[in-house]
Amino acid sequence: MLVVEDDVRARGFFEQSVRASDRLRWMAGLGTVREALEWLAATAEAPDVLLADLGLPDGSGLEVIRATVARFPRCEPLVISVFGDEDNVLASIEAGAVGYLHKDAPPEDIAQTILDMKAGASPISPMIARRVLAKYRLLHWAASAGAPADVAAAVAPPPVPGADAPALLSAREQEVLALIARGFSYAEIARLKSLSVHTVQTHIKNLYGKLAVHSKNEAVFEATRLGLLRHPG
Repeated sequence: MLVVEDDVRARGFFEQSVRASDRLRWMAGLGTVREALEWLAATAEAPDVLLADLGLPDGSGLEVIRATVARFPRCEPLVISVFGDEDNVLASIEAGAVGYLHKDAPPEDIAQTILDMKAGASPISPMIARRVLAKYRLLHWAASAGAPADVAAAVAPPPVPGADAPALLSAREQEVLALIARGFSYAEIARLKSLSVHTVQTHIKNLYGKLAVHSKNEAVFEATRLGLLRHPG
């Protein structure tokens, strides 16, 4: 098993769980995209499972997943991340992930989760599964009813004024939010603001928490409702 996770405590927890199982073997624990790509290029032994975080200091775990699957097609990637929005979930699945766990609701026994996955299961946190299913139900309804793509905004509750809303986000979070609303990717925001992708992801995580949302679309809608954005996109 290969683990790519920049949080040392989380990585230690995963290692402890894996080493406690006589059916799993720990191969390596890495903390950056660069370290992972170097390890993949050097190893002759294929990992059976990749446990990857998405928010790494020097890039996205999606790059690690793609590189791992390209080098070792039989390896099964499992994502564990603070990001629970549909965009990241679907991007992970498209990259090759067969499971997606949210860090706010990790399994008590990660080793058993991995063994279940190797037996054919596709572990996914219930909160994430509900969001993805809700999105697809909404899109299906929109398609069958001939509604516009932004139907979610049309059926959302009306705006509620909030006098303290402008002070809710920091100046940097406000800047990142504005760029999200304009459709910029994490990498593009990082380049425009001279930040690392990891820092951008941290700002996004923080503003998601402050707005009590879980996706880009929800963040833009809620910020617009609170008066933090002039336009919904």
